[in-house]
Amino acid sequence: MTGPVFQIAIDADDPHAQSAFWAEVLGYRVERDGAFVQRMIDEGHATRDEVIEIDGELDWATASACSDPDGVRPRLLFQKVPEAKTVKNRVHLDLRIPVERRDEEVARLEAMGATRLWDGRQGPQTWITMADPEGNEFCVD
Repeated sequence: MTGPVFQIAIDADDPHAQSAFWAEVLGYRVERDGAFVQRMIDEGHATRDEVIEIDGELDWATASACSDPDGVRPRLLFQKVPEAKTVKNRVHLDLRIPVERRDEEVARLEAMGATRLWDGRQGPQTWITMADPEGNEFCVD
């Protein structure tokens, strides 16, 4: 039996900025389908108040997704929520980077707006905990 296909949904203040950040981090593509959004408006399933224009294309105002161009890794969906992040994430992403490339990857992530929070170690395993531009923790290990 095959298990369900899933995506990872992440609360965000600015779902479009988060989707762009994580697409760059992971080598994903930001999903945009302005023609589909326009069709949903035309058919009465959505209103102009529910969409925004980004780079000349209609998109949903309160959500943005990015996905693996090869369709292998899980899709990330960022959804607007009214409250700010106030506590540590209960779920986070771990980026598996070969140890010899870890410092280079951390520098790249910092240049993109991530923040290094702390270095962790458990037995022989080491990792670097970072935060994305909205403060969501993730690890580089």
